[in-house]
Amino acid sequence: MSEHTILLAHGSSDPDWSATFERMTAEITQSRGDVKLAFMELSSPSMEEVILELAGAGASRFAVLPLFLAKGRHLKVDIPKKIEHLEASHNLTIRLLPPIGESPKLAGAMMEIVSDAVKAP
Repeated sequence: MSEHTILLAHGSSDPDWSATFERMTAEITQSRGDVKLAFMELSSPSMEEVILELAGAGASRFAVLPLFLAKGRHLKVDIPKKIEHLEASHNLTIRLLPPIGESPKLAGAMMEIVSDAVKAP
């Protein structure tokens, strides 16, 4: 059985914030049934909701890709606890991938944006 990928954003009570991530990920989440967007807190759907929905349809293997810039408390403590609970209570396999902020590709893109911004008058 294939592995589903959960794109995990932090979440916010502001719907405009969530809409940004929905727009940013729409192309891949609409074209691939094995990739879904979820939120850690304050927005829906939650990581747990998405994983349990897919598990209900027969999925058992997941990779969680945090759309975070760095590893803080959420990625070191909170999310691993949630994953551990889901694995134990639903017989799932869930891999937590490094946050996208650790990718040299993202660092390069960010520096290009910064460079463009500081060149502007």
